[in-house]
Amino acid sequence: MNPTTLSVTPSRSSYDVVIVGGAMFGSSVAWFLANNPDFDGSVLVVERDPSYEFTSTAHTNSCMRQQFSREINVRVSQFAAEFVKNFREFMGNDSRVPKLLLHSFGYMYLADNEEFANVLRESQKIQKACGAATKIMTAEEIKRDYPFYNVDDIVAGSHNLVDEGYFDGNTLFDWWRRSAREKGAEYVTNEVVAMTRNKAGTRVESVTLKSGEVIGCGTVVNASGPRAVLTSRMAGIEIPVEPRKRYTFIFAAERPLDRDLPLTIDPSGVHMRTDGTYYLAGCPPDDDPAVDYDDFEQDFSLWENKAWPAIANRVPRFEAIKLVNSWVGHYAYNTLDQNAILGRHTTVENFVFVNGFSGHGFQQSPAMGRGTAELITYGEYRSLDLTPFNYERIERNEPFSEKAII
Repeated sequence: MNPTTLSVTPSRSSYDVVIVGGAMFGSSVAWFLANNPDFDGSVLVVERDPSYEFTSTAHTNSCMRQQFSREINVRVSQFAAEFVKNFREFMGNDSRVPKLLLHSFGYMYLADNEEFANVLRESQKIQKACGAATKIMTAEEIKRDYPFYNVDDIVAGSHNLVDEGYFDGNTLFDWWRRSAREKGAEYVTNEVVAMTRNKAGTRVESVTLKSGEVIGCGTVVNASGPRAVLTSRMAGIEIPVEPRKRYTFIFAAERPLDRDLPLTIDPSGVHMRTDGTYYLAGCPPDDDPAVDYDDFEQDFSLWENKAWPAIANRVPRFEAIKLVNSWVGHYAYNTLDQNAILGRHTTVENFVFVNGFSGHGFQQSPAMGRGTAELITYGEYRSLDLTPFNYERIERNEPFSEKAII
């Protein structure tokens, strides 16, 4: 949708729901609200940059996996797979909506020690109980199915070829945004710069836009990605979310593989996968601090000193490769436990979080958007119990442990 068609000024002076941030999660919540026949309220989505150039959404690698160590994270991804595979049906069988493919080349977690191998084995039991097709493989079995790997230092691997891999997340996002607007959600190109609470401090009564308008609100949804704490502070709330750099590299191989490269999580911390006729790799920097919200400067030594050596070690055919593109995006990094922060604030009762996804956002956006819309509409989660992600754990400083973090 052409961003120039978006107004700066809202058409109303108050809305039932004001969503701060219109990228993947803001649009997911907006679409699930607009698509719910039991919700008859008004929705305003405030997005500061309709080009989305520097959002986490624009820098996503659009991957999906069920290989988590907590049941709810597995269930969340399973709904994502269902949603992607049946996208047109979920979008009301609109003939304009394309079919989406889930390229299931799978994830391959590699363990180079027994401790991590045991973590994979325990997690596989949880995944299997949820119906996932994950299997634990020996080094010999990995070499049999994927002879291009160097497995000399590998103890075991965890692999799943069903509903794990890559999907076109940006098309999903574009259609959520378009359909939400067609169904009545209003998007404006503007920025929330302040919030006013009632005297008791228990509700946000209005938000102030950069252009000066003061907009009344029934519910405020924080969908601000890496900027989440800037939004929450307007309501007097601190959350442990900060921007951290994550690097993506696209490379060509002089000798391409004869089969798909699973999304391989190497013990070095580098991951890589098939990406059409190219290959994609990614990793965090070794020094991983919070960065400025506008800092997207690349450290090109990371490719030479970390990514390429790890890639060539794990797949010897990749000793001869050429870097063809690279970029830096920001994780909305939850420093407490790298899991989502959802639900209502304990005191400011109409302030709702959809934050801190720490790199899991695209695959979690269908379930989290649906659940947040249910919470707003019904006062409870109905499809999946997402309460383990609720804000209360942040206040108690009680991490929700997830062992499968990339």
